Amino acid sequence: MSSLLEKTEYFVSELFEKNLPNSCIYHNYDHTKRVFKSTKEIIDNTNVSDEDKEVLLLTALLHDTGYSKSAENHEEHSVGIAKDILSQQNVSQKVIDRVSKLIMATKMEHEPVDLMEEIIRDADASHFAKDYYEETSELLRCEFKLNNVYDLDTAEWLKANIDLFQNKHRYYTDYAKDHWKQKKEENLSKMLEEQTKLKKEKKKEKEKLKKLMREESPEKGIQTLFRVTLRNHLKLSDIADTKANILLSVNAIIISLALSNLIPKLDNPSNQYLIYPTLIFLIFSIASIILSVLATRPNVTSGEFTRKEIEEKKVNLLFFGNFHKMPLDEFKWAMGELMDDKDYIYDTMIKDLYFLGKVLHKKYKILRITYTVFIIGIVSSVISFIIAFNTLQ
Repeated sequence: MSSLLEKTEYFVSELFEKNLPNSCIYHNYDHTKRVFKSTKEIIDNTNVSDEDKEVLLLTALLHDTGYSKSAENHEEHSVGIAKDILSQQNVSQKVIDRVSKLIMATKMEHEPVDLMEEIIRDADASHFAKDYYEETSELLRCEFKLNNVYDLDTAEWLKANIDLFQNKHRYYTDYAKDHWKQKKEENLSKMLEEQTKLKKEKKKEKEKLKKLMREESPEKGIQTLFRVTLRNHLKLSDIADTKANILLSVNAIIISLALSNLIPKLDNPSNQYLIYPTLIFLIFSIASIILSVLATRPNVTSGEFTRKEIEEKKVNLLFFGNFHKMPLDEFKWAMGELMDDKDYIYDTMIKDLYFLGKVLHKKYKILRITYTVFIIGIVSSVISFIIAFNTLQ
């Protein structure tokens, strides 16, 4: 690697470490390294000059640096950053212009006009043909959600990716067509299979609901009521767990970045002014993690009941926590008693919904507190860092 490339790589690493928002969990230095590696892979198997190779590798390193300023119009921001850093390295204006042109060619809607643009476009989309595509795709979905760009559920995101693979993307270079296209098609096939599976499940669910709605019997209506309400409760519980996991992941990333990048610098006496802001930063992040865990922590129940409790209809046999320690014969007897008594069945289902609601209330209450703590922590940390920097000056 040339001296210019080494200096540029170091610059990009430092830029992302200091200025990249924590919400950029896909467009980060790891993504840049993947694109750099894929670019090198293509040019090592393509007839291009040494000057063109260096221009392409510089573009791979600098093409997403604009995310350090804003996700919106990041290509234009990346061009501005590239011009500044390359000018400082006394790079010729011709090379700077070529790098700038290639960065703008990474826009999704751009159609390549020459081999250089084809190479950088293929390298930027090389993850479409990797075994880890599903993981990187989920990171991108989460990044969009964290940055309020898109908030798509699994089915919507799957549909958008299938459309991208089928209608909006193709590989241009001979190397990519020969070595990546087949794997991309395999990833597309997996997504199509998943989409078909989701559609079948959704269709079955709709048919069952329609069938139940057509039933005129009050008994069927009551069963539908319980079924729909229970499903809604479970979806709300799943949403709460997802929100808690997002907060847990975000704060874990924040803490890991602080531990690896910020705290080691506090040993330097010149950085002592950062101690209190850093502590505030970490304390609120740890508090958010603890609250997120509390929101999803399961309760432990006894798992036992007596025959007297069954006879008095005090036990909810629909919840595993009330019977998991009982012998099979006792449980079968209790279920027989339940199924023989319609009123007991409805009473049990009502209790099940009630206590699910109690659990949901607890989860969402803790989640609300967690989000409040997280917001206060972020604001307090920013203010404390600003005060610390002003005090230093």
